[in-house]
Amino acid sequence: MWLPLLGLILGVVLGILTDIQIPSVYENYLSIAVLAALDTMVGGIRALLQQVYDDKVFISGFFFNIILAAGLAFLGVHIGVDLYLAAIFAFGVRLFQNIAVIRRLLLTKYENRRLKKEENS
Repeated sequence: MWLPLLGLILGVVLGILTDIQIPSVYENYLSIAVLAALDTMVGGIRALLQQVYDDKVFISGFFFNIILAAGLAFLGVHIGVDLYLAAIFAFGVRLFQNIAVIRRLLLTKYENRRLKKEENS
């Protein structure tokens, strides 16, 4: 639970406190890396809510997704095809699916708590 949230907080704080300028050549790579990282973080939160979270799976997935996405973008640049769009589409779809599952899990937990509270009253 704490690892995804710690990474998010650390990343936001570092982003706010530093004045790093990314060259425009690397914008596609950075956008894909950020999207891959968000996908992994949301997937970690989903796994936590489903009680199947594992630090090793989270960390390996985090770096594998970023490397795969950046590799697709790099390959696409060298062969003249916008492969980064495929990565953006794939990670975007997974991100929205994970958010939808998280929403359903939270609503179910809320309903269960509310029903238990009513039964106890």
